[in-house]
Amino acid sequence: MNIDKIIQDTRGLGDGKIFLNNAGSSLMPDIVTDAVVDYLKLEERSGGYDVANMNADVLEEFYSESAKLINAKPANMAFMTSATEAYSKALSGIIFRDGDVIITTADDYISNQITFISLQKKVGVKVIRMKNLPDHELDLEDLGRLIREHHPKLIAVTHIPTNSGLIQNVEAVGKICREHDILYLVDACQSVGQMVVDVEKIGCDFLTATGRKFLRGPRGTGFLYVSDRILEQDYAPLLLDMRGADWTEYNDYELFKTAKRFEHWEMSYASMLGLKYAIGYANAVGMDAIEKYNQSLSRKLRENLKESGFSVWDWGNRLSSIVTFSGPDGDLENIQKILKKNNVYFSVTYKNSALIDFTNKNINGIVRLSPHYFNTTEEIEKVSEVLKAGLK
Repeated sequence: MNIDKIIQDTRGLGDGKIFLNNAGSSLMPDIVTDAVVDYLKLEERSGGYDVANMNADVLEEFYSESAKLINAKPANMAFMTSATEAYSKALSGIIFRDGDVIITTADDYISNQITFISLQKKVGVKVIRMKNLPDHELDLEDLGRLIREHHPKLIAVTHIPTNSGLIQNVEAVGKICREHDILYLVDACQSVGQMVVDVEKIGCDFLTATGRKFLRGPRGTGFLYVSDRILEQDYAPLLLDMRGADWTEYNDYELFKTAKRFEHWEMSYASMLGLKYAIGYANAVGMDAIEKYNQSLSRKLRENLKESGFSVWDWGNRLSSIVTFSGPDGDLENIQKILKKNNVYFSVTYKNSALIDFTNKNINGIVRLSPHYFNTTEEIEKVSEVLKAGLK
């Protein structure tokens, strides 16, 4: 990777800032911002319909670029306004009945947990969470036992939780789901863009992602992957529109063949184009290279924080480019002051966003730093030094 070129491609960098909030909302490459702005200017002059027709071919490239990113086919891809919309569309395509079981983990994303609880309250779905092993990895034997006992309708796993650097073993879970012919939903909101994600290896039926985080796309963008077997079995969102089906009879319709059936007809084509360029940028740099570089940055940052006396809360055998920590006495306020004073971009997560995880860790919150491939080792060292100095 040419780090200097990547930095030059990002107008948002510079001015002494150190941007380490990529797990929240990253900085877009110039090509992404310019594409969105230029498209909106065209709409300003010619209206949305004509501009969409003129740019139909380049807009269609979104499907091939996103498919390339996760080793899928264009027909398996749908544009979404967010990972949450993608997740909701996937769930709405599954007909849940009273007594159906969803198995998930203790490290699921807050919005997913709330959605499951909503299904529990409104439909009577039962939500069960598999155990973790002492090394904080998923207890796959416990998962097997739960499957035999409860015969779940769906298994849902968040690849990387937003509140921790843990990378969950989604590939092993996928293998178990295939063996038992169980629907499998993966939230890849934090993994897509920072590491290699391969839906063939994962073996999932649905996978959801956002554009604004490590993919470095615009806010209000994301995508949904839908497997061939789901499409062939005519799964579709609960509420379709003319993007998803052809109205063939007064009281009937025919589903379209691709994952576009999960989209709605009205969308922001400017945003879609921006996400297309963001994904294309990541593909051009290479996800293998991005993953290796991010691992080196996050590993160094964790080592420095531990050596300086901070409590690092990323538990697991495989860790990502999300680094969570607090002061040795649980302090968050002083850390935030130091980071703001030194123009370091970060985020904070509190207990209500990670209720199970933070209860198990007996903490009330964490500061989160999430380096990405436009950051440098020099920036990591500088942040480590100012935090160390502030702890004394």
